[in-house]
Amino acid sequence: MQPIEEIGLQATLARIREITAPTATPVTAATSLETGVSSSAFASQLASAQTSSLTDLLSGGATAADGSLGTSTATALAALQGTGNTGTPSAQNVSPFLGGVGQVSTALTGPQPVANAPAGTTTGTAGERGRLIAQIATRELGVAEEPAGSNNGARIAEYRTATANSGVGPWCSYFCSWVAAQAGVPIGSTGQGEGWVPNVQSWAKQTGRWMPSGSEVPPQAGDLVVFDRNGDGLTDHIGVVTGVRADGGISTVEGNSSDRVSARNYGRGEWTGIVRLVPPGA
Repeated sequence: MQPIEEIGLQATLARIREITAPTATPVTAATSLETGVSSSAFASQLASAQTSSLTDLLSGGATAADGSLGTSTATALAALQGTGNTGTPSAQNVSPFLGGVGQVSTALTGPQPVANAPAGTTTGTAGERGRLIAQIATRELGVAEEPAGSNNGARIAEYRTATANSGVGPWCSYFCSWVAAQAGVPIGSTGQGEGWVPNVQSWAKQTGRWMPSGSEVPPQAGDLVVFDRNGDGLTDHIGVVTGVRADGGISTVEGNSSDRVSARNYGRGEWTGIVRLVPPGA
């Protein structure tokens, strides 16, 4: 007969192995944000998150009066972790969708400063996943077409792999589709990516992710920003929001901008709309 102490030790070790064992949940058309929330329910979740936690997040807290995570913020973080606990994300909680891209190391602690951007630029209401989207895009800065003007190159061909039926051509939307897929929040009704900006806009409107220019809800890091540069009513360019300013302006990283992945800055409202990939705090 085993001693009671040995039985207890074995049970504890078995539980530790169970908790730390890596898991992989495939992306399916029926889920959104890896939380099991259906795409059709995204608008309700987003509205709830924006109205219940926006004030706390903008104040730099996302915390309750006692310093702990606020209820809605904690729930969003727990759902993102997929663990059911509201503590700081474990270093072992590695998403199977990152393809070798490391996760953001900071927990949900409110707006974070953005390097190499105008003074006062922060991540806004973005949580861990929103900051991850911005981080993945930022790591691609400097990737250029080979040769210039070709809409092609080894890395750009990699971006196209995130979009079904893609081909050589303008690649700003391919870039955003790749970034979103790497972060585990793929674009499109089945996660197929999109190579045409109006299709991204249409998908965003259908799923409650679209915020037109002038919306009362401010952008946050990890959003996509859509432009109509020709002014003809047809959107034609898209990038990733990496930071926001108190004056309403934003910083971005954009593919196919001067034949490369480039960083840009805009004043308030100098875009057609925002596509919100994850709710505030997530």
